[in-house]
Amino acid sequence: MRPTSLRYLSVLIGFSLLLGTGSARAADAPFVVTLPTVVDTMLKMGQVGASDFLIDLGSGDGRIVIAAAKQHGARGYGVELDPNLVLTARREAQRQGVADRVMFEAENLFNIDIGKASIITLYIGESVNMRLRPALLKLKPSTRIVSHDFDLGNWMPDEKMTISVPNKPYGPPRSDIMLWVVPADFSGTWTWTLPVAGADASHEARFEQAFQKLEGSGRVAARQAAIGSPQIRGDSIRFVMGADVAGKAAWREFEGRISGDSITGTSALLADGGKAILKDTSVPWRATRTARGKWVTDSPPATFEPGAR
Repeated sequence: MRPTSLRYLSVLIGFSLLLGTGSARAADAPFVVTLPTVVDTMLKMGQVGASDFLIDLGSGDGRIVIAAAKQHGARGYGVELDPNLVLTARREAQRQGVADRVMFEAENLFNIDIGKASIITLYIGESVNMRLRPALLKLKPSTRIVSHDFDLGNWMPDEKMTISVPNKPYGPPRSDIMLWVVPADFSGTWTWTLPVAGADASHEARFEQAFQKLEGSGRVAARQAAIGSPQIRGDSIRFVMGADVAGKAAWREFEGRISGDSITGTSALLADGGKAILKDTSVPWRATRTARGKWVTDSPPATFEPGAR
């Protein structure tokens, strides 16, 4: 990553000193250099590309933003409290020929608009991550969040990778890289009509959602139906649904993309106990949300300590 300002990472460095003094000044906090292997892994896990706008919160000397621009063609923005590091990042961007694609500012990260990002990178500690979490959950579905070493509490990552970092300047010689894809709100009751046993049949699915995890139950042609393996990835959903219709177990796989209170996609019949898709059975599928549900995020209040970043 970059030499990252750890002003608020007292859990890592100088914690005993902070306990002794009772408070910490931002200017006294140390920097930690993260090696290029971590930068590369974060950008690859986030699938950064030329169409992306990356925001790095706590950007240090700017190396993540610069690497995203130089290696992947992305545009980027870095926010960092230390104005000297901001100047360093600007000079380095100029030296590496990407100054026209990146921008760095000395600013408190809670004061900026992160809504324009398609990907956000973090290396700022658990407590600050948790204060950021409510804002991150409000980002446009499918926005990617990549964090080095620090998680987002009980919002579990979609992917996690541990890599060896032999020369890491603190802690064990390894790093955890985690990816979250901001999920859409699929909670509530969805209805649609599809043929079953040769006749159109009403379908209903009721989903409860916690972060990107779904649990559901349903009905097909007024009969109780089971829902299995629901998966969310940003604004996309996939699940299987089955019921006993006309004395036979009828299972379908549904996949689609949400837009407001509509899901548009395809559905296909399943065989072998709902494990295999039957050839040439895929048909268009459109579902409508008829009742909103509760999307549980268990987020703490979005209140920040003065000077937090």
